Amino acid sequence: MKGATTINVNTKTNKQAWQILNATTMKLLAAFLMLLDHIHQMFAGAGAPLWLSMAGRLVFPMFLFTAAEGFHYTHSKSKYLLRMFLASVFMSFFTLFLQKVLPNDTVVLANNAFSTFFVAGMYMLSWDWLVDGVRNKVPKQIIKALVCALIPILTAIPFLLTTALQSNENIPGFVIQLLITLSLGLPSILTAEGGFLLVILGVVFYIFREHRFAQILSLLLLSAFLYTISGGIQWMMGFAVIPMALYNGKRGRGMKNFFYIFYPAHIGLLYVISTLFL
Repeated sequence: MKGATTINVNTKTNKQAWQILNATTMKLLAAFLMLLDHIHQMFAGAGAPLWLSMAGRLVFPMFLFTAAEGFHYTHSKSKYLLRMFLASVFMSFFTLFLQKVLPNDTVVLANNAFSTFFVAGMYMLSWDWLVDGVRNKVPKQIIKALVCALIPILTAIPFLLTTALQSNENIPGFVIQLLITLSLGLPSILTAEGGFLLVILGVVFYIFREHRFAQILSLLLLSAFLYTISGGIQWMMGFAVIPMALYNGKRGRGMKNFFYIFYPAHIGLLYVISTLFL
């Protein structure tokens, strides 16, 4: 028995030795890779190399992975979703304002990761309510889960109407403008950055939060699917399994406010530089 105890302790020590990333360091690494990606986005016309964007393919899976962890441990899921919603609305109109004030024909700002985190968070909450309702046989919870799952679909209606009606001359201009404003402001399954596949990936990360192998496998399968259907570089997101495997399950320092500020700040700064000096 003493020998078995020694083996277990050593196994745990070895695991901790190579799992060196906590949630904060993982997000900081993702933020650095995101900076590289956006440097390529803003300065590709000036010769910024493609490998910057290749490195950036890891960013979304890494942030979705830590978002799934954070959503599980957050003290108030409703406050988390409200923060993501408000951040998404701000980011939409912030990038629109920048492009109105400083037009740039070579750069299109469609950056709003907050929208993806909000929609993914809505489906994480829906999953929690569904599991609770089924497990405890509470129909009210199941209904809440279904309503929650419908919200990101309903918020896509203004976008669909805008697409269908904007070329119709019989529709008053203010109606189209209102629909465009709602489309920009409301995160939905159709406007989430990266598309709905990334939303699904975030929810899968959440569902299999205690099964790291299943999380890694799901990302590898998605990467293989993307490579098969489109080639390109998006499949390289699969390399995010490396930092996922290195995650040690600890929170770290948190630094929540840093990431809320860094995301719009660095995009705005890079856009201004690329517009004024190139």
